Amino acid sequence: MAIKTLLVEDHQIVRVGLHKLLDAEETIEVVAEAQNGREALALAKAHDLDLVIMDVEMPSLNGVDATQQLLEAHPRLKVIALSMHTERPFVLGMMEAGASGYVLKDAAWEELVHAIELVMAGQTYLSPKVQGVVVESYRGLAQGSGADAPERLSPREREVVQLLAEGLSTKQIAEQLHLSPKTVETHRSRVMSKLDISNVAQLIRYAIREGITSRDA
Repeated sequence: MAIKTLLVEDHQIVRVGLHKLLDAEETIEVVAEAQNGREALALAKAHDLDLVIMDVEMPSLNGVDATQQLLEAHPRLKVIALSMHTERPFVLGMMEAGASGYVLKDAAWEELVHAIELVMAGQTYLSPKVQGVVVESYRGLAQGSGADAPERLSPREREVVQLLAEGLSTKQIAEQLHLSPKTVETHRSRVMSKLDISNVAQLIRYAIREGITSRDA
């Protein structure tokens, strides 16, 4: 039986190319496509999926937060991150969110297919270039030197941070997240207090540094 797959990628030309390559594999069937994490959550409710191939850096809802929410709602799903980023916030963010694999976009096609095979067999796959990031991070934690990370924020707070950093107003964020403007302002104030940040410009820099937003610096 084919692996029913959701492809999540915000660049259309990349998404179309991946779709064609995946469908050419007899064991894989792409049943839906999404261009951001929020669309992925909706499509996961509408389809019986086995696997999600998830871009990491996307507007509206990034791959890290989408993966966490997706797996909370559908714990049997497998997620493989497909990213151009080798930096710690992206790699560890995806793995800690529950992804079973992390493949770089410059990898050979065969590597992605191999990663899918391993992940669907219950194993974990990391592209060679990011293996050291994970090893060094957990070595640091074992030595009690883990660095500050955005895990201090709740999933909802991270969503608000991303949308603020992408330039949405309080009213727009409230509409997108189905919250009241007052609730959005409360989340914003709480985030700034937690992070000891005094203005939106600092918040944007934080979101970019931690891989929460795809907005350019």
